[in-house]
Amino acid sequence: DQAVLNGESEEARKTAAPADFVQAEKIDFLDKHSVFRGTVVCSGNAEMRVTVVGDKSVYGKIAAELGTDEERDSPLKVKLQGLANGISKFGYIGGIAIAVAFIFQQIVIANGFDGARIAEYCADWTNILSAVVEAVILAVTIIVMAVPEGLPLMIAIVSALNMSKMLKDNVLVRKIAGIETAGSLNILFSDKTGTITKGKLEAVVFSASVNGGTASDYKTLPDIPEKLRKILAVSLAGNTTAVVNNNGDVLGGNATERATLAFVGKSDVADSVKQVSVLPFNSTNKYSATEVKGKYNTTLIKGAPEKILAKCDSYYDENGEVQKLGFAEAAKSVEAKINELAGRAIRVIAVATVDAPLDSESGELPDTNFTLVGIMGIRDEVRPESITAIEEVRRAGVQVVMITGDRKDTAVAIAKEANLLQNDTDIVLTSDELQTLDDKKLKEMLPNIRVISRALPSDKSRLVRVSQELNLVVGMTGDGVNDSPALKKADVGFAMGGGTEVAKEASEIVILDDNFSSIDKAILYGRTIFNSIRKFIIFQLTINVAAVLTSFVAPLFGIGHPLSITQILWINLVMDTLAALAFGGEPALHRFMQEKPKKRDEPIVSKYMWSQILTGAVVVFAIGMVYMLTDIVSRWFRVGEGAIPANGYLLTGYFAFFIFAAVFNAFNARTEKLNLFDNIGGNTGFLKVLGIIVIVQLVMTYVGGVVLKCYGLNAAEWVIVLASALLIVPVDLIRKAIINAAKTDK
Repeated sequence: DQAVLNGESEEARKTAAPADFVQAEKIDFLDKHSVFRGTVVCSGNAEMRVTVVGDKSVYGKIAAELGTDEERDSPLKVKLQGLANGISKFGYIGGIAIAVAFIFQQIVIANGFDGARIAEYCADWTNILSAVVEAVILAVTIIVMAVPEGLPLMIAIVSALNMSKMLKDNVLVRKIAGIETAGSLNILFSDKTGTITKGKLEAVVFSASVNGGTASDYKTLPDIPEKLRKILAVSLAGNTTAVVNNNGDVLGGNATERATLAFVGKSDVADSVKQVSVLPFNSTNKYSATEVKGKYNTTLIKGAPEKILAKCDSYYDENGEVQKLGFAEAAKSVEAKINELAGRAIRVIAVATVDAPLDSESGELPDTNFTLVGIMGIRDEVRPESITAIEEVRRAGVQVVMITGDRKDTAVAIAKEANLLQNDTDIVLTSDELQTLDDKKLKEMLPNIRVISRALPSDKSRLVRVSQELNLVVGMTGDGVNDSPALKKADVGFAMGGGTEVAKEASEIVILDDNFSSIDKAILYGRTIFNSIRKFIIFQLTINVAAVLTSFVAPLFGIGHPLSITQILWINLVMDTLAALAFGGEPALHRFMQEKPKKRDEPIVSKYMWSQILTGAVVVFAIGMVYMLTDIVSRWFRVGEGAIPANGYLLTGYFAFFIFAAVFNAFNARTEKLNLFDNIGGNTGFLKVLGIIVIVQLVMTYVGGVVLKCYGLNAAEWVIVLASALLIVPVDLIRKAIINAAKTDK
């Protein structure tokens, strides 16, 4: 059993090497003479000669590859580095510009552009110092506000929330960066065994010669006519070293015997006979035989068709009757069926009986008079859900390449059934063919490659490297020790839950049910996280840009900064921590799988996002200027008296407007659809967080006083505040409608 190294469920038969045998330097798990450290001997005896040890062994080479610390940044980290650099520049430039504008306002504008007054003002150095200190404080506050400190928190929150959801879908995240990276995949190299297929041999069809020699196929035991079914049950359950326990589980024997016994399960008919003599399967005879007595007195045989069919001169029909006439025609149909099944990568076992005693010592059977029961088709079956999942992943723009240690014809048959091979341009390569290609040629062929057969561990690592050199985000699945280097080198490694601990340690994500459909879900959750991060950025940068514009322009009009330092800090809290909580619980929507994968170096802020950010920021800025520079809004607010400044109610209204505009814009940011409540039920935390913001804002308005520079508003003033803040919604809906119409026209 070489599964730990090549991941294949079918056991490999090894034979003694001839005297002139020279072991090839290249690893070949299908070499009939070579055995490898870490594999398990299932049956047989042999004398082995050690030819390589340590670093030169397969394990040694894998350990050497795992020892490297080469790791490249995740796609999200690359994108966020670009965003951070841009925001930093924006913040510093904005802060300096605002500081200059504030100093200009204090020295020049406040003195009416009068040279004498300006000179008198500057003559007192304390005035200059005071203006500079205030400008620096304001600039630092703006820079702090511009930097999205809540973004790391938001990523942690959204990742943590989705990790718990993913675990319910059999996806265990070991490294948090692996979630988002899964959503950015461009190409996925997937194992066949246990991922696309079920990972265990199953009897998938029984074919019998009935109705005058015509072959009939039966996929399950109940489909077989009753009398023929009983004969098959005795033939399989009475001639095996495997057993069925009380729970219906098949134990013991080799993989083939477990598969055939599972087809018939626990059988009362088999219990009605007693084994008299047993000949276990061996590589020389290529069959096993058991003589039984009781309800049936015969010798049961199963094994390689070439060893059994030639000895058959009769067969059981659907009524369980022995038919000798027309067996030549029946034999032809059986041969045709064997060829058909072989084309589907299904291994065939012939089942027969003979009315002759079994000589278990010699292992010899009569040369004739066998009666054919039928043939069993055995295969590691394709998971039905994998076919659907592969199609969805392909529609999501992810190239899927199946990598297997199987022979080429077997790999092609499985790939066709899984719908991986659909076009004439699709390429299937063997490991030998792959090694004849240089990297340049491989890169040219890579977009059309769908299957790699007889793959070696080094092939997987090379495919990952070449794909990454093309700037692709690469995913790799694996379960064996041999997969570990490729799992570690890939941008995201998917280890199988039933695989080795070495593979799991090298991966970012563990697929607990070994199912390709769970990889599909991991990609969906990754895209959900990326979209949630983008929604958060839209929300935050809209407020950032609006605040910086206001802070820069307001002093130039001689009105100072309309927001106090304390108010700016509250706005910063709303933008960062609370917004992270609000957008962190966005649901996974299947429409995300219809989006194209994002390029590794693609900016995280798209053109669509910039249109929304700038539109919202301009609306908030423009309405704010209307508050400050005209009487369209200000005439609706009371004039302060006593301890309340004259413009105290107006500035309180502006502060409340700024917060409520951000709250309403959160609905704009969370969906690209015109229906702002689209899937709102999937993120109830969103409404709760916004509710908290509203409540805190109301409390601050009435109890803030001199500290927060907030003074209680009356009903009429609240109507103006809410109406002006709500304007951001129809404006953005118009923007969305225009963009959607433009997309439809294209």
